[in-house]
Amino acid sequence: MRVIHNSTDLKVVAVSGTYVVTLGFNLPKEKCKGLRGFSIHRVDHVENESYYLQGMKCFTETDPGFPAGSLYSTKDQPIQGFQWADYSAKPGYKYTYTIAALKGEPAALETFLSVSVDITTESPNAVKHDVYFNRGTAASQEYARRFGNLAPDKVPNNAAFEWLSRGLYEAMVEYVETCKPGKHSLRIAAYEFHYEPFLQVLKAAVDREVDIQIVYDARKADPKEKNEAAIAKCKLKKVCTPRTEGKSFIAHNKFMVKLEDGTPKCVWTGGTNFSEGGIFGHSNVAHVIEDKDLAQSYMDYWTELAGDPATPDIREQTEILSPQPDNPPTVGVTPVFSPRTNLDALNYYGDLAMGAADAIFMTFAFGINQIFKNVYSDSTAPFRLALLEKKTRAFKKTEEAAKKAEEKAIQDLRNMPENVFAIGNFITTNKFDGWLKEKLTGLNVNVRYIHNKFMLLDPLGDDPIVIAGSANFSDASTKDNDENMVIVRGNKRIADIYLGEFMRLFSHYSFRESLTWRKPNDPPKPLITTDDWWKDHFGNTPRSARRKYFAQVSK
Repeated sequence: MRVIHNSTDLKVVAVSGTYVVTLGFNLPKEKCKGLRGFSIHRVDHVENESYYLQGMKCFTETDPGFPAGSLYSTKDQPIQGFQWADYSAKPGYKYTYTIAALKGEPAALETFLSVSVDITTESPNAVKHDVYFNRGTAASQEYARRFGNLAPDKVPNNAAFEWLSRGLYEAMVEYVETCKPGKHSLRIAAYEFHYEPFLQVLKAAVDREVDIQIVYDARKADPKEKNEAAIAKCKLKKVCTPRTEGKSFIAHNKFMVKLEDGTPKCVWTGGTNFSEGGIFGHSNVAHVIEDKDLAQSYMDYWTELAGDPATPDIREQTEILSPQPDNPPTVGVTPVFSPRTNLDALNYYGDLAMGAADAIFMTFAFGINQIFKNVYSDSTAPFRLALLEKKTRAFKKTEEAAKKAEEKAIQDLRNMPENVFAIGNFITTNKFDGWLKEKLTGLNVNVRYIHNKFMLLDPLGDDPIVIAGSANFSDASTKDNDENMVIVRGNKRIADIYLGEFMRLFSHYSFRESLTWRKPNDPPKPLITTDDWWKDHFGNTPRSARRKYFAQVSK
């Protein structure tokens, strides 16, 4: 849902996802003299609560002396930025946000202008599309406040796992448990398939005589050994087929097709592996789409995979099942399956991204492919964000020269004002401005932060494009691995949900990366009492591009 208030000099744009409401503000530059920031007041019409949202910084002059990790009311300690988000929103709730531009001295702030917007958050499950993002930020101030940095399995009553899941695992279980014997069937394609509680859910459905068949990756020792140990332990071997052909590649799918009376009805897809780390650790999304044609395409693809075809054979079949889409793609949903005979599909994604008019948002779990380096270098879209697991892909010790060249290429892209990148990180010390020390869950090794694989093109426009699934926008994901992606065109609701979650993750990691550039004994950075804080939000700067995009203004 999108709401714009533009009747005064203070413009506010509110965009609601499921658990996120993104807010963009704009005040003409000539009105900003003496601006100390913005307060944000929220009325929750469902729970009948009213309060100011909180931030993490305060003025030195009015510092109340709270302990490390504390939050401060924006009524007295305003937001010094032109874009903010409420990450404490709940699905399907109606809220009123009042944004006030504050001026004056820190101890005597006064409202210069204020506006209010009413907005209702999206439900994660709705007609046609259900979207579930896990928390994906276990190393966070909120986790440290709630659970004291205990490992998730050390927190009583499963509370940490529930918080980390954020509804994703519960939806996964419901997808299976709502299957009725004699009416529903499930066809599953899995890469990591070893989260035993979920396999027990599947076993219980099999015991209820629900027709379930599973294709799992068995090409390499990892994850084959974990998969087969869990399958044996949960007594699912009779309904499981190993994917063994193509030894040097991976069967990287994570989807479920639900059939009703023998007809495919809907698809569970996304980047979430059926593993503890996939569900509760690094950031992931599950996307359920109720579309008979799409479900039939996935069912046909699954049937091919169940025959354990050789790589050349499955390449031919995927291109028959999912031909190269038109540019622009058809309004609605379009599948793209892998492996394919060439890189045309990857180049197609690059062409779509190059055609974005206003903004590009992409996630990269394993470095940036050259196609997308070209996009971030040459695109005319004025606002381009990227969320990376690491600065570059992994390199061998013998590839030092290539690694340095890659690091320079990424830095050159980051130096462009249109590009803003964030890289996975966490706070490892209590010595920065009173932040609490954070700790990773230990649920993931190879990918600890950003496991998502999605692209958003012009998400705040009237014709947004969302591309999401299991593939990493790489050569291997296109030509070698079993993968699936879905192109969703023209669905503002889906674009709003993905955008809010992208910005949640982006803000989380960009802040933590910024701390790595400071030394523990550097002086703290409190709120600023001069006009210096807002000046770089105007002109040809990354902050200016962010202000203009989220407030939907041209200057």
